[in-house]
Amino acid sequence: MPPAATVTLAQFFDGRPDAAALFDVVRAAIQQHGRARMRVTKSQIAFSRRRGFAWVWTPDRYLRGETAPLVISVALSRRDRSPRWKQVVEPTPGRWMHHLEVRAADEIDGEVAAWLAEAAAEAD
Repeated sequence: MPPAATVTLAQFFDGRPDAAALFDVVRAAIQQHGRARMRVTKSQIAFSRRRGFAWVWTPDRYLRGETAPLVISVALSRRDRSPRWKQVVEPTPGRWMHHLEVRAADEIDGEVAAWLAEAAAEAD
């Protein structure tokens, strides 16, 4: 399968200013914890080191009705039991994907920053 075509951030967030503003806060939180590659495709924005650790996407592309402006998907080696997660799945043994709906910038707090830091460290 060929790799997904990249797009610009402006193209990704076209018509989604609330999601773009939330993304800026997420990206700043990730950048506080060192280097990370960022790849923007039509469907998501991926952050990686040796492997991917966080993905940002806009659920209105895929779901009907009321949706959060942004979802952060975080890969951890453990299941985090926080009730904040919308969904947690284990797609492969020992690799847990945690999906967090974000509706406001203040939801991207110290707890979220800690999850992103943990995921980034595990991706080295």
